[in-house]
Amino acid sequence: MPDYPLPAPLDNLHRIETPEGIDLLFRPAGLVPRALAFGLDLVIRGALLLALALALSLLGKFGVGMGALLLFLVQWWYMVLFEVLNQGRTPGKYWLGLKVIHDDGTPIGWASSLTRNLLRVVDLLPFGYFLGALCCLSHPSFKRFGDLAAGSLVVYQECPTTKPELPQAKPQAPSFALESAEQRALIAFAERQASLSAERRKELAAILAEPLKAPVEQAEGHINGIARSLLGTP
Repeated sequence: MPDYPLPAPLDNLHRIETPEGIDLLFRPAGLVPRALAFGLDLVIRGALLLALALALSLLGKFGVGMGALLLFLVQWWYMVLFEVLNQGRTPGKYWLGLKVIHDDGTPIGWASSLTRNLLRVVDLLPFGYFLGALCCLSHPSFKRFGDLAAGSLVVYQECPTTKPELPQAKPQAPSFALESAEQRALIAFAERQASLSAERRKELAAILAEPLKAPVEQAEGHINGIARSLLGTP
């Protein structure tokens, strides 16, 4: 065994500690999903501008003036409006499961969204998003220059998790005080029971039932009852 400290394992999680001392973990989005989301938004903007151009072409010179104004609004405010008013998600980001947040995990605001989108001009230099891609690949949280200036971060949208259903059993208190690790083991067994084969359930239940002094044939029901009692599930 080496007598020097080993380096911490690498991961791509962005950790944020709240003032209450709670750690929030976000998974930053890499270059490829961000590029795909931007490409989808680009197609949507192009289709929107084409439809507006066809409609305004019927209005003559007035349509030309309106077209120039709408071109500016769509080009510069499409991303900002969606990011601020739609929980950090443009249509492209929504379809790719991404969203923009502040570095501290709070929803993106007007000033930050404007900053990160205006600085796309820098990220586009010298051509084809070269500087933005280079910055994104070299940053541990995949930030481009606009994100660095705005204090923003593009992350994957958290998927809501459903609470596992515990097997039916009569809640019963353990015959002696259980340590935290023992409580977690019993609860984990009860929550994962549906995904285990019958042979594997019996094997694990026998191991867990031994320190509980429970009969092997009644081990599963006994453990499920204790798990329900620990979680306060009727």
